[in-house]
Amino acid sequence: MSIEVSNESGVDVPEDMLVDVADFALGEMDVHPGAELSMVLVDNETMAELHLRWMDLPGPTDVMSFPMDELTPGGRPDTPDPGPAMLGDIVLCPEFAAAQAATARHSVEHELAVLTVHGVLHLLGYDHAEPDEEKEMFGLQGQIIDSWYARRREQERRQRQDARDATLLDRIGFTPEPRER
Repeated sequence: MSIEVSNESGVDVPEDMLVDVADFALGEMDVHPGAELSMVLVDNETMAELHLRWMDLPGPTDVMSFPMDELTPGGRPDTPDPGPAMLGDIVLCPEFAAAQAATARHSVEHELAVLTVHGVLHLLGYDHAEPDEEKEMFGLQGQIIDSWYARRREQERRQRQDARDATLLDRIGFTPEPRER
C-alpha cells in the first residue's frame, strides 16, 4: 500500500499510527496491496469550508472521504487481478477529533484511528445513511479497530519478550552464531 499523509492542520499527530491503522484496515478489507491512499489533516476552518462545499452542511466535521477509483473489497470474481488503483483521499480534522475524544473520554489517538478506519470504509463504498447500513458499517469499523489493537498488543508483547531475551543472553555472555544463508 502506498499511504501518504499531509499534515496541514498545525496540530502534531502520530502520522505513523495513522498510516498503520489505514494500512491494516485496507488489508482487512482485502484491497489490492498496490492501492494508493492520501490522507490530509486540516484545521477546523478548512474542514468547515470543505464540509459546506461538498456536503452543503455548515461547520467543521471530523472526517470526509473523497473516493477516486471504484474499488471493491476482495476484488471482482470475474477479473484475475484488479491491479492497483488510487483509492482516494481521507480528510481528517484533528482539532474536531480532539473535542470528540474529550467528550467520549478516550485519547485523541484512538479517535483519529477510528476516524481513519471510518474514512477507509467510506472510500470502499460503505455508508451509514440508513439504519441497516449504519449497523453494518459501524460493526465492521469496530471489528477492524479491535483487531488492529489486538495486533498492536501482540507486537508490543513480542518486543518486550525480545528485549528480555536479549538482556538475558547478554548477561550470560551468549553470542549467537551467524546463520548461513
